[in-house]
Amino acid sequence: MITNKALRETKQRNAILGFLRNTRSHPTADQIYEAVRENIPNISKGTVYRNLQVLIDNGIVSVLDIRGTLSRYELKQETHYHFRCEACGRVCDLDEPVDRGLDDRISKRTGFIVSGHQTEFRGRCADCHRPSPKIHKES
Repeated sequence: MITNKALRETKQRNAILGFLRNTRSHPTADQIYEAVRENIPNISKGTVYRNLQVLIDNGIVSVLDIRGTLSRYELKQETHYHFRCEACGRVCDLDEPVDRGLDDRISKRTGFIVSGHQTEFRGRCADCHRPSPKIHKES
């Protein structure tokens, strides 16, 4: 499961990676802990947090620090945008091309060395903006 030869493969890391590989959500560390605990009942939250940090440091997992929410995690992949529902908190990937020229434009205009950007779209997901069915009372 772990392709980085310098990183030791452990049961805990494999369980975390297996969970992330099989989810389309962007779970919090606590959600990862609860899922991994089903297979490794004696795992501690500290072990999950430490292993997540090791996987981040080794470029295997990305952390999404979305304003106003807990950090969320996903397997490292190509740069992409995210949408966060302001009603239910759901975070999902957007199948929208990333504006790769934006980094260059900002760099040229400011003189900054831009290593990348992260964009979050916010609003209400399809489930949350559907009107609820009206209840008609008969007199």
